[in-house]
Amino acid sequence: MKDIANLALAGHEPLFDSILPVGQLYSPSKERFHSVFHDLFDRRYYTNHGKLAQELERRLEERLDVRNAVVVTNATLGLSLSCKALGLPPQGKVIVPAFTFAATVQALTWAGLEPVFCDISNESHNLDPQKVAALLEQHDVCAILGVHLWGNPCDIEQLQTLADSKGIPLFFDAAHAIACRYHGKPIGNFGACEVFSFHATKIMNATEGGCITTNDDELAERLRNLRSSYGRRKNVKTPIDGYGRFSEAQAAFGLLSLEDLSRRCDENCQKMALYHKKLSCIPGIHCISPAPEENMNYQYVVLEIDEKEFGLSRDALQKLLEAENVIARRYFVPGMHHCPPYETLFPEFATALPVTDALCTKVLQLPSGAPVSMDAVSRICECIAFVQANSADIKRTYFA
Repeated sequence: MKDIANLALAGHEPLFDSILPVGQLYSPSKERFHSVFHDLFDRRYYTNHGKLAQELERRLEERLDVRNAVVVTNATLGLSLSCKALGLPPQGKVIVPAFTFAATVQALTWAGLEPVFCDISNESHNLDPQKVAALLEQHDVCAILGVHLWGNPCDIEQLQTLADSKGIPLFFDAAHAIACRYHGKPIGNFGACEVFSFHATKIMNATEGGCITTNDDELAERLRNLRSSYGRRKNVKTPIDGYGRFSEAQAAFGLLSLEDLSRRCDENCQKMALYHKKLSCIPGIHCISPAPEENMNYQYVVLEIDEKEFGLSRDALQKLLEAENVIARRYFVPGMHHCPPYETLFPEFATALPVTDALCTKVLQLPSGAPVSMDAVSRICECIAFVQANSADIKRTYFA
């Protein structure tokens, strides 16, 4: 690209013929897919905790080195069931970040709970333990829900100390964090329980689905009973049936995905390294890096855009990339404290989360995963570098 007139926003052909999404979108080979699904159809057993769902739970327990893995329909339901299994009281208050996917907070609402929105660390984008401590003194809180954002673990030790000091459970939304570790131990082993997502956009996917992990056998049995009458190991009294069955089709796809997980992490690692190498020298771009001592899945290539240094806003860059068929995503816009119904129900948080509000204007996720080749990564980076080098002319011409 030699001139801003060559930008797709100016009517030129886009950089890529087809769109590059941020979702991982990894799939097994058609041969492996057909093999497991022929077996499924031959057996004619499609749900109610069949042998494939049981096998996936066993494999996850082995991979994560955790006592119990309970697969469920999706991660949102998994979070709601966790709230019920933990015995959190109706209208109980739960500390949670506003800088998260909507389902994290909506799961609390489905469980009859109220969010207490907490600000986050500017460095990790996770719950700030000091701000959690302050909220614990200001509110009658029944639990803390952390989010391992981008697969980077929360400060688990500090959060657990705070939870223990109040005698309340700590649990985690680990939707981003399969195959990630904290101090060398797999995510899935911390707090009362942790909830993973197997949505189609995740590095390990079952086309849809989720999993709750815990080392508490009694909690696991309550979760199994809440999920459905199938798959329970003994009858336990529960307040509700969650209808959270995990189908054999989901399990078949999930097992294939789990087999490929390590290779996918390695591929993502290479792409992230190339992104960071080429973008870190561009003014106004800060790459969010995983903790160097921890194993990660590298599925989220996340940037912070400093508008003053870069020359354009995050939203302008996103619009330019979208025109080139690079479907970068703004995260999270707006923060959950500014989303209905929470902005009306809890107006006290409107100006209480300055770090969250600032990051909502800066954070951009770039495509990675199966649809994105190493060559595509290089071309995306070259496009961003061109945009920054010509930001004054682009702003004057297209964003005045």
